[in-house]
Amino acid sequence: MKMKLTLIGATGFVGSAVLKEALSRGHKVIAIVRDPGKLSIQHDQLSVVRGDVTDTAALAEQLRGSDVVISAYNAGWTNPDLYNAFLKGSQSVQEATKRSGVKRLIVVGGAGSLFIAPGVQVVDTPEFPADWKPGALAARDYLSLLQKEEQLEWTFLSPALEMHQGLPRKRTGVYRTGLDNPVFDSNNKSTISVDDLAVAIVDEAEDPKHIRQRFTVAY
Repeated sequence: MKMKLTLIGATGFVGSAVLKEALSRGHKVIAIVRDPGKLSIQHDQLSVVRGDVTDTAALAEQLRGSDVVISAYNAGWTNPDLYNAFLKGSQSVQEATKRSGVKRLIVVGGAGSLFIAPGVQVVDTPEFPADWKPGALAARDYLSLLQKEEQLEWTFLSPALEMHQGLPRKRTGVYRTGLDNPVFDSNNKSTISVDDLAVAIVDEAEDPKHIRQRFTVAY
């Protein structure tokens, strides 16, 4: 079934991969971006809309009529107020989705909130990169807020522990899923390409299997 997907953050690392995957499957995509000039893709199933995630009322109108809202929102890794900006923007997207009447919200979060031992999350380990910590803490704390949401049919997706721009971009269409713990392969690695993360996101939009749950994907 072809759907109308509204994608927030379509110019980002993950968002751009989701956009490509969704269009390849024939879905109609409304891309809400801060700067439409950064989106070079043209497609007859793509509409590009300038939007501000912190303007909740305006965003609600832009989301209205969608089958699924996919938020790949990122406040910017170099943003000096990344933690607060991510929380504010994410909560605004959540509230705007409710006001719009759309029931389904898929949020792309980080891997930092995954548990590697009872009571121990990845973001709290000594090895976790300091530069990534504000964003990871914000995503973790937002997940805690989202888990209290009872009106929306939300899903929070954490990628594998390794999914960065240095990894090869490849689409295999094959991945394994977990819930609150990282998925490891036979070499004790937890990896996923951004293209296969996008496959998992669009799969979840088409065939919901994690309503009001967090899940993770890896090879």
